[in-house]
Amino acid sequence: MSTLTLEISSRDKMNKRLIRAFNGESQGTFISFESPELLFKVISGKRWELLKIMTGAGPMTIREAARRMKRDVKAVHGDVQALLKTGILQKNDKGLIIFPFEAMHVDFILKAA
Repeated sequence: MSTLTLEISSRDKMNKRLIRAFNGESQGTFISFESPELLFKVISGKRWELLKIMTGAGPMTIREAARRMKRDVKAVHGDVQALLKTGILQKNDKGLIIFPFEAMHVDFILKAA
């Protein structure tokens, strides 16, 4: 099963994972954010909902995603653009949007300052 992991990660942690990957160790698919605030800015409630309806659904148009969510196409278009920029969503060769993973894992720890 292909899983995308979203994480809050330091530069040091990302570099260590990169070194392990260069040494042939499979690392999986990660998208790292500098802070929880940035993660939550990119992944709002409506965007979570969008990813939920797209998981396992295959390629679709933005209009189809909006129909399934019962939302305005223009609003969904904005959400899709933000998720495309981060690499969470992708476009296929026909220009359809796709969430190419079977699951998503979010990994971070919130500690006292």
